[in-house]
Amino acid sequence: MLLASAVVVWEWLNEHGRWRPYSPAVSHHIEAAVRAGPRAGGSVVLGQVDRRLAPYIIDLHSMNQFRQDTGTLRPVRRNYYDAASAPGQGVVWEWESDRGSWTPYDMDVGIAIQRAFETQRPCVDLSPVGFGYVIDFGTMGQINRQTQRQRRVRRRLDLVYPLAAGAAGRAASWPAAPGPPPPPAAAGPRAPPCSCPQCVLVRSVKAAAPPAPAARRSAAPPAAVEGPPAQGPGATPPDRAGAGQGPGKPAPSSQAIRRQASPAAAAAGPAGCPASPPGATGKAGRVALATLDRTSLQRLALAQSRVLIASGVPTVPVKNLSGSSPVNPALAGITGILMSAAGLPVCLTRPPKLVLHPPPVSKSEIKSIPGVSNTSRKTTKKQAKKGKTPEEVLKKYLQKLRHPPDEDCTICMERLTAPSGYKGPQPTVKPDLVGKLSRCGHVYHVYCLVAMYNNGNKDGSLQCPTCKTIYGVKTGTQPPGKMEYHVIPHSLPGHPDCRTIRIIYSIPPGIQGPEHPNPGKSFSARGFPRHCYLPDSEKGRKVLKLLLVAWDRRLIFAIGTSSTTGESDTVIWNEVHHKTEFGSNLTGHGYPDANYLDNVLAELAAQGISEDSAAQEKD
Repeated sequence: MLLASAVVVWEWLNEHGRWRPYSPAVSHHIEAAVRAGPRAGGSVVLGQVDRRLAPYIIDLHSMNQFRQDTGTLRPVRRNYYDAASAPGQGVVWEWESDRGSWTPYDMDVGIAIQRAFETQRPCVDLSPVGFGYVIDFGTMGQINRQTQRQRRVRRRLDLVYPLAAGAAGRAASWPAAPGPPPPPAAAGPRAPPCSCPQCVLVRSVKAAAPPAPAARRSAAPPAAVEGPPAQGPGATPPDRAGAGQGPGKPAPSSQAIRRQASPAAAAAGPAGCPASPPGATGKAGRVALATLDRTSLQRLALAQSRVLIASGVPTVPVKNLSGSSPVNPALAGITGILMSAAGLPVCLTRPPKLVLHPPPVSKSEIKSIPGVSNTSRKTTKKQAKKGKTPEEVLKKYLQKLRHPPDEDCTICMERLTAPSGYKGPQPTVKPDLVGKLSRCGHVYHVYCLVAMYNNGNKDGSLQCPTCKTIYGVKTGTQPPGKMEYHVIPHSLPGHPDCRTIRIIYSIPPGIQGPEHPNPGKSFSARGFPRHCYLPDSEKGRKVLKLLLVAWDRRLIFAIGTSSTTGESDTVIWNEVHHKTEFGSNLTGHGYPDANYLDNVLAELAAQGISEDSAAQEKD
């Protein structure tokens, strides 16, 4: 069967063990990265096609989805469905949640609903696909078989999922409508061969090899010529039922994988080299390998690697698989395929894994931090200082100018020699007054500075809009929460000579106060508790003390719109970076990072927090 009659659907595994489909647009985006080969870099940023998925990155080498703000990892897979089914027609079936949002069904459920809809059945029972519901097409409702509760469902049209490239043998068991078997691939126009570097190099190896013996060629079944479809890295092939692994079905165990690889393993000799047929030379055995398709060569390479590891044969590691160069992972895969095709033993090292958290630590191993009192502190809503008007606050920081310079006010962009151009609520100062900030010397309309102060936190502090110099003590709008900190007996990468300071931030969702963007409206708090890490060194403890000052001043978090998810009215980081990855640095939020402590000290200084601040505010 031609792969042109199948579509590719990328899916992710949720916490309930069900494979959930990405949207057609996202699947197109991921598939384009897969087909681009090494030049795509091996990582797919989902926010480039769907702003709601901005925090998510897919690593094609490990086949995992990574959420940057929480560190959550979920497996992903590349699955195939019949082009005549719902995903191949761009049909999406969805159910309505209690909040009024629409959620798509799992792919195999949506296919079953669409199949019943096309045959004009009045309803369809979803029990065979693992759901205790009945879909009534007359009322367009989903009925719970036990409680009889009903929800609305809908059918909408979307993009068609991407067509699979290349050809597949009958052994792939694609979902197909009942009917006569399709004609052989040779009877119709052949789909264009895969153009990724791995396939190009494999075809070049085959072309350079002498032809296999005629008797061996004639004995090969047709499926061996075309072979199963080229799978994405770590992809799961469809199961025998023809619909791929359905949601909730367990992934294949390691024993099952070994059984699948057993034919290739049987072809490997004691040292991982392929065995020759009786009476054939080693050269003929390598020639026979050259006739194998890409997937067979990959399986053979896997089997050979297992044999090598088990037999203790020295292996050749390929390092830096997750390094900065996007070519390295591709070269590793190409090397394995080509060396296997040539009959050479190869065993490649695996890429490093994401390590978000340290090994388990008992309570007796958790210690307080030297020089820092207590192990936690809370914040509550602090009201702005009252009793002083904005004019009285600014009077402390300004010098009035009788003869202002002939230049623009960088707040209203009008000349300082002319009245302020601010058109908002009228402050109680004259619009032509001009003042100079005492420390940095920048000049503005006093009218504009009062308006800027009224639009801020009104905490008695002022920040120069040009150079960011802070006058007074700057505070933020961080919602109530708890900050815990202690030492654990593990070392961070790059800091082998010291233990680790672990910080745990906990902020619950709640209602926004008068200082927040939307007073009275609820806000969400995603990804809490958030775990962060510092080396337990002299500079690491210095950073912690300043972070405690920032926490007390409500400057670590704020309520706003997430730059990663696009969600509004949610708790976000507030310009002070933290390291949330303990044992690796695959996301850029981990160690080693030689400049991190200096960088975060500079970020804290930009918030008006320095060593003098730590000395003034006791722990």
